[in-house]
Amino acid sequence: MSNLRHTATPGRPKDLAKRQAILDAAKCLFLKLGYEGSSMDVIALAAGVSKLTVYNHFNDKETLFIAAVENHCENQLPALDFDLKSDMTIETALGRIALRFQSIIYSKEGLELHRLMCSMTQHNPKLVHKFFAAGPTRVLSHMTRLLERAHAQHKLTILNSQQAAEHFLSLFCGHRHMRVLFDIEAAPNPAQQQQLAQDNIAFFVRAYACQP
Repeated sequence: MSNLRHTATPGRPKDLAKRQAILDAAKCLFLKLGYEGSSMDVIALAAGVSKLTVYNHFNDKETLFIAAVENHCENQLPALDFDLKSDMTIETALGRIALRFQSIIYSKEGLELHRLMCSMTQHNPKLVHKFFAAGPTRVLSHMTRLLERAHAQHKLTILNSQQAAEHFLSLFCGHRHMRVLFDIEAAPNPAQQQQLAQDNIAFFVRAYACQP
């Protein structure tokens, strides 16, 4: 198998389409069968490509798993969503992020992935750490940079941008999210998520409002 394990850079549209098909198949199978239960053979079959093609794009199953997480996060919450133009209100910027972020953490895929990672903390902590870097840490980094720009543009007063970013994201990952995660109640519907976003943004902006 080792002679198959090399990484190629996809360039042609056909290669990119195959790469996306592999990522989509991997995401579905990892959530359905778990990490250990998903082999590269099964993923290749589900993606409609050869096993060689899978290894041409991804060095091993761990690399594929992290790439699938990164791809899912980028599709659901693109880096461009963290842009803060000078003529944009901070409420508008935070509102866009809040709704996108909730769409991730309350989606079926997001909840199942969270549960999967919790189940793997004991027997595969290395992979859990890589997942955290590819998902939550990525979002936190983007949020931190946005709040740095908000401070520079005098839209908020933020002395510790990473701490403030953690404060904002934590507003959406509290007790309610835990109840949904544990299947105690259903995920909030779009209207409820919109209201939660408005309430949390108002709270956050009051806490970090520019001082006269």
